[in-house]
Amino acid sequence: MGRRHRKKIPQGLFKATIESLSHEGRGVTHVDDKVVFVDNALPGEEVEFNYVSTRAKFSEGVTENVISASDQRIEPGCEYFGYCGGCSLQHMSAEAQIEHKQSVLLEQFTHLGNVTPKEVMPPLTGPVFGYRHKARLGVKYVIKKERVLVGFREKRSPFIADIKHCEVVHPDVGHKISDLQALIENLSIKDQIPQIEVAVSDNGIALVMRHLAEFTEDDLDQLKSFEQKHNFKFYLQPGGYETVHRLDESDKSELFYRLDDHDLNIYFQPIDFTQINVEINQKMINLALELLDVNENDNVLDLFCGVGNFTLPIARKAKSVVGIEGDEGLVQRAKHNADMNNIDNVEFYAADLADFDQDYDFMKKSYNKILLDPARTGAKEIIAALNTKNVERIVYVSCNPATLARDAGILVNEKKFKLKKAGVMDMFPHTAHVESIAVFTK
Repeated sequence: MGRRHRKKIPQGLFKATIESLSHEGRGVTHVDDKVVFVDNALPGEEVEFNYVSTRAKFSEGVTENVISASDQRIEPGCEYFGYCGGCSLQHMSAEAQIEHKQSVLLEQFTHLGNVTPKEVMPPLTGPVFGYRHKARLGVKYVIKKERVLVGFREKRSPFIADIKHCEVVHPDVGHKISDLQALIENLSIKDQIPQIEVAVSDNGIALVMRHLAEFTEDDLDQLKSFEQKHNFKFYLQPGGYETVHRLDESDKSELFYRLDDHDLNIYFQPIDFTQINVEINQKMINLALELLDVNENDNVLDLFCGVGNFTLPIARKAKSVVGIEGDEGLVQRAKHNADMNNIDNVEFYAADLADFDQDYDFMKKSYNKILLDPARTGAKEIIAALNTKNVERIVYVSCNPATLARDAGILVNEKKFKLKKAGVMDMFPHTAHVESIAVFTK
């Protein structure tokens, strides 16, 4: 069998008029009847680009010069845009970004679910910089540079971007990238630290440092000094998630975020899943409760409930709530949150929501309203298994418009619900990530 040869990448600059945007936010054009996806290009623009890859059915390129700019084009807010892979849409106005995301959602409803919402809700928007309260930053000691790099990956590369600050991560961390680099460079195991997990709470900033070798006493002293100076809370992770522990073992405080509208403190561990964008999360919870139309007679099922982000606000208004989550640790945190907030009309259970071979007790109960907030893979299995005979209303929060559209098709075309309203939420500005919400009624 002959060796497969890579297609030769065309060299030089090529002119093109951008026809549309892909779902990922890349410009779409055609050169010699072949589709080319062009980074940093907007519809209607005439650009010069160079090729970075070519395949049988499409090629990829990067804009080098904008000959004729779109009205949607703005100056990026970060000097590293285009090089760092943390953002992909900073060249596009915030209004145009959310409009594009809404069009992606509606297109997916039509093509994948064969459904159309009766009403498209106005988008939920919030801050476009400094919004990330959770992040995973890569760390790499580069021998040739004799420097430690901390940040996101380079665009189209596995290498860590050489940056000094990040404008989308909470500024108390994003503006201290250089300080973190200098700290790690002075540690004895600077080449054995692959990543830092960031979790910003209302009572502190947690930095979970993954390390592949043991710290020396001097290393630990430097970490303690650094966290005191910058008001951080270091957690160490020598192995799996179960090994995460506080550097300062005398600090027994718990991370939490406040939901003022519902008089709740939600406690969590730094590696737990929590929403990245705090302001959008507050608005999203309020919108979900409005769409669910919760009242004191409702028995509500909250699927993929996590630490109780939706469950506990719902419990403030409903007769009863059952929260289901696949991660036993998150279930324990959710129960703890109910206790800490003196809520007694809620139950939490751990269950594999993609496997219904087991006869779960929660499946035997009757609910009149359901909220779902699944991972990117969606909720196809649970929707198929649920008895929705008595269910009046379902609110579906999604981080993937494709699986939301697929599941909407099941709810509408098989379960006989109506897709009453849907809309997008700007959870991840400057990225192609689409967060959305939909309500289904009988």
